[in-house]
Amino acid sequence: MQVGIVGLGIIGGSMAKSISARTAHAVRGFDLDNSVMEAALGCGAVEAPLTAEEIAACDLIFTALFPRATVEWAREHGELISPGATLIDLCGIKRAVHGELAAAAGRYGFTYIGGHPMAGREEGGFANAAADLFDGAFMILTPGEDAGGELLGELERFFAAIGFAGLTLTTPREHDRIIAYTSQLAHVVSSAYVKSPEALRRHGFSAGSFRDLTRVARLDPEMWSELMSGNADFLAAQVELLIGNLSEYLAALRGGDRARLQRLLKEGCEKKILAGGR
Repeated sequence: MQVGIVGLGIIGGSMAKSISARTAHAVRGFDLDNSVMEAALGCGAVEAPLTAEEIAACDLIFTALFPRATVEWAREHGELISPGATLIDLCGIKRAVHGELAAAAGRYGFTYIGGHPMAGREEGGFANAAADLFDGAFMILTPGEDAGGELLGELERFFAAIGFAGLTLTTPREHDRIIAYTSQLAHVVSSAYVKSPEALRRHGFSAGSFRDLTRVARLDPEMWSELMSGNADFLAAQVELLIGNLSEYLAALRGGDRARLQRLLKEGCEKKILAGGR
């Protein structure tokens, strides 16, 4: 199978490295940065550039771009994708791209499936891409009616071969609703938390708690602002809910109500146990 990857940052680059290292599939790649292309070709992550001719020869294409850039790429290159091929975008939000990509798929005869790998690192770029980035992670897919069981079975085997633990199938709306909480809200909280003046005085006073809570504050502002703006309705609802929850802790502290504070902390502990995971 020939696989094309558009965008060779942390996600697209890791896809290329993993596919090339762990499967027999041929990988073609494209990135606007010539130095990234040179690096990808030099290390063997991609075998050749993803030209117009190679797009037509691809059985599977991943777009690892920002949402707006993903839509623009599909508008410009959709007619080059072979009927019968599958296009999977890897954007962190799905509603913002689903309509345009599904329309292009219907127009040109290829299959479109939304995708979102649940993996990443604070520092992006091809230099930080790794063949093992997806090990043990889940791959979210938002398949349409044209994605039959046989294709999904093939994709499940494909993603398993490059390290994923399994697939999560959902709709674009449900994806965005849950991701607002599990991913985007965490980045908002981390960004807001680290703005305390005490962050600059924390040396010698911090350990795992500070490290864990501030880890994702080191983000790409351009990318995350686009993702959050494209999911503003669900994210705003989560921020409002968090503010409401925090106000209860604030009231207990200002009122000197230790029993209420203990109850709130106990509730949070119990919620974490129910949610499971680390």
